[in-house]
Formats: sequence, C-alpha cells, structure tokens
Amino acid sequence: MYPDPMERDEAAAAHAAAIATGQAGYTDPVSGLFVLTAAYLKNRGTCCGNGCRHCPYGDRATSASS
Repeated sequence: MYPDPMERDEAAAAHAAAIATGQAGYTDPVSGLFVLTAAYLKNRGTCCGNGCRHCPYGDRATSASS
C-alpha cells in the first residue's frame, strides 16, 4: 500500500492513535482520506464489502459485495 516505509509508519501511528483515543477513524496522512479503524469495523459486527483497509473480516470482505 505504501512503498515508502516512512509513510507506512505515519499511517500506522495514526491508526494506533485513533484506537487509543476511541475514535472511529483517522485522516490518512498521505492521501487525506478518512480511514475507519479495525476496532470500529469490528464493533459494527458485519463486513460492508468495500475492502476497507483495516477490515477485521478477512476473505469475507470481498465476498460480501458479490
């Protein structure tokens, strides 16, 4: 996803900070897009099928939309 290790580390830190503060998501430091955390997605209880970056549902993520 991020070829530059610095960008990957920044995104991982933003994700960790959002989880630590109980936020639903964070603004990706590279793209500027809002990204939902794995904790938020798990608490939703179902996969939306949109291929979310931190989807806790694994392979079901792609089959839910088909």
